[in-house]
Amino acid sequence: MTTEHNHDSTNPTNGGDEAAQLENRRMLILYGSETGNSQDLAGNLERHAERLHFKTSAYEMNDVELNTLPRYPLTIFVISTTGQGEIPQNALKFWKSLLRKRLPPTCLRSVHFTTFGLGDSSYSKYNWAARKLHKRLEQLGATEFYPRGEADERHEDGIDGAFLPWAQSLRSHLLREYPLPEGLSPIPLDVQLPPKFTIELAGNMDAADQPMPDRDEQLVENSDDTGLNPTRNAASQEPMLDRTAALFSHADTPNPEFLDKTLQAERLSINSIAYNARLSENTANQYPGGIDILDRPNVLRDHPNKYSIDDSTSVKEVLPPPDILPIENSWTAVLRENRRITPSTHWQDVRHLVFDVLARQSPYREDEVDVFCYVPGDAMVIYPKNFPQDVQTLIDLMGWQEVADMPFEHHALQQGKLYSQPKNCFPLARSTLRQLLLHNYDITAIPKRLFFEDIAFYTDDPIHKERLQEFANPALSDEFYDYTSRPRRSILEVLQDFPSVKIPYQHVPSIFPVIRGREYSAASGGRLIKSDEPEAVRVELLVALVKYKTVLRKTRQGLCSRYLASLAPGTIINVGHKEYNSPNAGFSVRPLLAIGPGTGIAPIRAHLWDRRQDVRSGDAVLFFGGRNQDADFYFRDEWDRLGVKVFTAFSRDQKEKIYVQDRIREQAMLVCEYLQNGACVYICGSSGKMPEAVRTALYDAMVIGKLAPDRETAKRFLHATTPIWEEVW
Repeated sequence: MTTEHNHDSTNPTNGGDEAAQLENRRMLILYGSETGNSQDLAGNLERHAERLHFKTSAYEMNDVELNTLPRYPLTIFVISTTGQGEIPQNALKFWKSLLRKRLPPTCLRSVHFTTFGLGDSSYSKYNWAARKLHKRLEQLGATEFYPRGEADERHEDGIDGAFLPWAQSLRSHLLREYPLPEGLSPIPLDVQLPPKFTIELAGNMDAADQPMPDRDEQLVENSDDTGLNPTRNAASQEPMLDRTAALFSHADTPNPEFLDKTLQAERLSINSIAYNARLSENTANQYPGGIDILDRPNVLRDHPNKYSIDDSTSVKEVLPPPDILPIENSWTAVLRENRRITPSTHWQDVRHLVFDVLARQSPYREDEVDVFCYVPGDAMVIYPKNFPQDVQTLIDLMGWQEVADMPFEHHALQQGKLYSQPKNCFPLARSTLRQLLLHNYDITAIPKRLFFEDIAFYTDDPIHKERLQEFANPALSDEFYDYTSRPRRSILEVLQDFPSVKIPYQHVPSIFPVIRGREYSAASGGRLIKSDEPEAVRVELLVALVKYKTVLRKTRQGLCSRYLASLAPGTIINVGHKEYNSPNAGFSVRPLLAIGPGTGIAPIRAHLWDRRQDVRSGDAVLFFGGRNQDADFYFRDEWDRLGVKVFTAFSRDQKEKIYVQDRIREQAMLVCEYLQNGACVYICGSSGKMPEAVRTALYDAMVIGKLAPDRETAKRFLHATTPIWEEVW
């Protein structure tokens, strides 16, 4: 039975008495996240609270000060554990503020809170971040208003296995302990909540300006055998001929290569004005020299291949545009090498990528530059882009052709909010809708449950609406996973399955997730970080590209994998730097016991090259695992040079499968010798069963070598006496 509302259910503050009763119905939701899962759950809780007429604010933990907490009657923390039981970087500043010694023990006595932790039980320090946070808040006088929850990514239903029942129970608790005023009921699920952010057409557009033919004009013919929409756009670099623009090319200049490099550098600048100049005759009239000055170099701000007379480019996949994104606190990097190191016949494409990260202007002193600095264990963050063909497919599907190449700006629903656009969204200045979809919003991710709840409001087809609502229903988790996660179905494919869904372009920020950076552990250390370029630092990565066939026999390719595979040497991108609590530098003098199957060898290689710089460094033994020695033995030529004793386990080179944990047990006496000599242990590679299997093998080796009578004793002894550093993903 639906309770009748006598007011707008999305605006619960109508009426003076009711507004007064709801004044203290406020909630602060803070999240600490590495991969975005905590942020997603915080958004989920925010919706739950809004339907109960709470005024909510959801922020990164680092974006609020400690004195903000007492201003809210209720606070929920959602935090993941990273590394060795550590706090995520976007929560570290807030965490350190909680640890200040001068804080009085009752400074948070007015704070009522609860926490929800995200962890992975394959780590030894499972959900430590949430537990540490919860304990510290209580030490400072805060009161738990609802029992905390913890999720395990290893659960058969993933995070949802713990989060969904916890969130539903929390909702019941809030309704019971914080009842709504008489006559006011929760906002039902069939009422759409207003979006947090929208995009609107940017101002200062001249109505008299006419679109350029090569950017906006729809071609009549559709002779493309690939089936792509014939609309061609400079931002997406789709191959079409523009013979008028070609007249302004640099082919007849005295030094075309020099001009090409100069204009390419200018094109990469976010301050370039030429892109907008081509769209605006008014700008051209006001600029000395007019369109002839503005338009000729602007041709080169598009990709030169666009103006090739050779039509053969039309059959090749069009690559993402080379625009440099204004990523916060990023570094400019030049790709020097992108080499496949597995045979072309091998099932997996593993790449060795080499970047030169350039120095940047210091934000503190004009006369100084900052040089990129990293240590083994740190990661480079790469921000992938969508491919033009996929973006065009979405534009056609949604009917956004008329606005696709107009500039837009973000707007926040509520004034005074900390964020004017979605967190970690870094659009170009005056981005068009097409550019936002290329650079900023992920259209190929596997959709979350809330995605189905949202898009169900944008269809008039009753069958489609019912089916979408079923996928959004937590009680039908099996159907949701069967449709999304198991076949790895993307957002774009879902929208193709439900063509009646027509999302208003204004709601793009509230429907599509932001493209997140992908972290890759540095595989370089020691002298490998030296670049040939002055003040540049070299970073090497070992990346296994994600490409496979699903149960539906469809080929799937990870967004970043596809993007990295497309990058040619010389490409310039902006990258992030993720610092982790790496092993203490003093560990280099200890013996090293390293276990690194597959691309887990990357951070171990960085450590080994770094240890080579220290003449005091101890002996090192490496247990390396892969499928085939001929295909998967990464950096095999380096280990002798580094003085590393290597034991390999190639699972598919013999009838019986052999793994690194088998080799550890076989070498039990050597393992015990290293442990007795004070070795440190590094475990790097895929998460899941591997880390626990390796730890168990170490316990067994200690029992075999008579260091401990049983596994449980070995476990306590190992963790009490041996520095163990894990990096699993």
